[in-house]
Amino acid sequence: MLTTERHEWIMDLLRQKQTVKISELVEGTGASESTIRRDLTELEAINLLERIHGGATIRDRNIQELSVSDKSVKNEQEKLQIAAVAAGLVEEGEFIFLDAGTTTFRMIPFLAGKGTVVVTNGLTHVDTLIDHGITTYLTGGYVKGKTGALVGPQATGALSEYRFDRCFLGANGFHPEYGYTTPDPEEAAVKKLAASLSRRTYVVADHSKAGKVSFTKVLPLASAGLITDSLDAAMMEAVENETTVKVVTE
Repeated sequence: MLTTERHEWIMDLLRQKQTVKISELVEGTGASESTIRRDLTELEAINLLERIHGGATIRDRNIQELSVSDKSVKNEQEKLQIAAVAAGLVEEGEFIFLDAGTTTFRMIPFLAGKGTVVVTNGLTHVDTLIDHGITTYLTGGYVKGKTGALVGPQATGALSEYRFDRCFLGANGFHPEYGYTTPDPEEAAVKKLAASLSRRTYVVADHSKAGKVSFTKVLPLASAGLITDSLDAAMMEAVENETTVKVVTE
């Protein structure tokens, strides 16, 4: 194949699969591994894809955020498994920060009866926290319509008054090089601050977030443990080189 033909073939495959391995591209094009690596570098340079460990993913840095209702129906069983494991880390009477998000929301029933005190910027979390008898503090701030997250100076100002035993964050992507990312800089600021105020920080994210990079960096991987449901071998190795990974099982 000519270079332009290979590039078109690679992008067509990425649009179909979202993520591809170098070995697939070598086999599919008949080109050498070094040639494929050069192709990926060239395509990344013009913002068509994102290189990841052992392959590439289609570039996904859209600043648009899905609504809570849209997110809640995606990978529902995986999120529930992750939530149960994450909540199991919380010890009796601990003070925790629970980020806005659909996976953190699913942690709430598993926290009942532990004497946990929760601070959250998730407006959609409040009723369920109260229903489960969990002592709850809500940050102030501007309410994001799509996600129900409280953000802005009032949110960070209120948050700075607390200190946490554990902090549980959501993310739109995690990547060995680019870390944990999210579309909204204001949400990223809240997440960063909460992590800095906590003795232990965890990101809860299902496999669909692996290798994805969004608009704003929240933290490097090394700054938070990852709780997820499954990763392929190459991604697992790359992420484990940066942080502690807990993979849930059914």
